[in-house]
Amino acid sequence: MQRYFLTICFIATFCGACTGENADKGVTLEESRLRIAVVPKGTTHDFWKAIHAGALQAEEELGNITVVYRGPEREDDRDQQVSLVQNLLTGSVDAIVLAPLDENALLPSVRLATQSGIPVIIIDSGLAGEVGQDYISYVATDNYEGGRLAGRHMGEVVDGEGQVLLLRHAEGSESTMRREEGVIEALAEFPNIELIDPKRYSGVTTATAQIAAENLLTTYDKVDGIFCANESCTFGLLLALRSRGLAGKIRFVGFDTNSELVDALGEGELDGLVVQDPMAMGYLGVKTAVAHLASESVELRQNTGVRLATRENMHESDIAQLLAPDLSRYLEQ
Repeated sequence: MQRYFLTICFIATFCGACTGENADKGVTLEESRLRIAVVPKGTTHDFWKAIHAGALQAEEELGNITVVYRGPEREDDRDQQVSLVQNLLTGSVDAIVLAPLDENALLPSVRLATQSGIPVIIIDSGLAGEVGQDYISYVATDNYEGGRLAGRHMGEVVDGEGQVLLLRHAEGSESTMRREEGVIEALAEFPNIELIDPKRYSGVTTATAQIAAENLLTTYDKVDGIFCANESCTFGLLLALRSRGLAGKIRFVGFDTNSELVDALGEGELDGLVVQDPMAMGYLGVKTAVAHLASESVELRQNTGVRLATRENMHESDIAQLLAPDLSRYLEQ
């Protein structure tokens, strides 16, 4: 599998490098232990826990690295994430794996890291700038295609007609903006569907998403379908639908997963969940950083895949693993 190929490459290259300066000093592989910082957008949602677990999987397999996992508490705290990255530029880490919560706000810090000799791997959400120049590699879902999957499925479940409401996630979040673009493009293929996009944002917590959803449902009380672009937005909107007795009555497609959303999918309150592979992102992010440090060539862009989960396919083994990844081996539950 793709997620395992870097291990052998790294060990071979790194051991070869030990014949140089480190070998002259008698430095062993363990003494050359690398510190790889992983900086997510937030630390609360299940998605970021899976990123963490994937990074720890890479740490376990390589055996000669330490993963330093630090992220802002809220996914809208740009200043805190910028500060976290800048604090890592003191030489305490060898590379940074970053999920930027704003495609522009984090670019100066990433460029400073690169100029300081600390390579940066971008995961999950895109960054302005140039891959291969400002940062080493981009490891993520094809978010635009994920949005298209959601849009096509929405068109099918509303039988190609009616009003579909879009509740956006957050300004500056490249990943969710691309999903929203994909949904809009896919729904345009259905001439009898009217997209309602009031450019409202859910915010980054379930609570803010529920409030935003309640307000929209008050204004647009005749919609046939709704789309949300991430875990907190999807869950918040689900709670708003439940509070009004509308869960399962309005067609609903969301993005990402947690245990409550999986249950809702099984109960028919959700018509679909677009699911990613965050464990693979954390895993490949760390592996790519280590391979680069070992002078291995790495791919500029790495697609970790995206699937549509429905009530009909949710128990298939590959879909079930994405809906509820087993994190217990790497994280305390």
